[in-house]
Amino acid sequence: MHFTLCDMFSDLTQNAVEAGSSLITVVIEQTDRNLFLKIEDNGKGMTPEQLQLATDPFYTDGIKHPGRKIGLGIPFLIQTAETTGGTWNIKSEKNGTTHGTVVECNFDLTNIDTPPLGDVTGYFRQILTFNARYEMVIKRTAPAIDYTVRRSELLEVLGLDEAGTIEDVGALNLVKTYLESCEQ
Repeated sequence: MHFTLCDMFSDLTQNAVEAGSSLITVVIEQTDRNLFLKIEDNGKGMTPEQLQLATDPFYTDGIKHPGRKIGLGIPFLIQTAETTGGTWNIKSEKNGTTHGTVVECNFDLTNIDTPPLGDVTGYFRQILTFNARYEMVIKRTAPAIDYTVRRSELLEVLGLDEAGTIEDVGALNLVKTYLESCEQ
């Protein structure tokens, strides 16, 4: 199992990047009692059969991680949500008029077995700096917190083109400071 919810969310968001998405939207809405996450992408999507297989911890296609015999990202999400009084839903479409995947989950933060939320700004910093060409829109609400971050705007402020990656230590520190200020 993942140590924090943000660890799990990072794995799920990486799936969206690796699916060839050009637009990924991440929504985290938090109250004192609940946490809602939505990750929506316009990547290659999954057929109903592939989606069913993705929920099985003993299945992996062997393409994303050659040699690996299991795939645990979605199964961990399901297990964590179900054992802590939360909910989950995954919709995906492949080769239709639209394509992509939407992952939604809700966690009861008062349940003693719900993992801690973890480092929200570290999670955001990680998903904004994956080495790929994509737009990321992050929407975050919590008590006294409400902000939206767009990856393209960060790249522009940092002087990088949209294909750029945020690898420079100075740029990474600026992103960290900015995200931390948004959380305060």
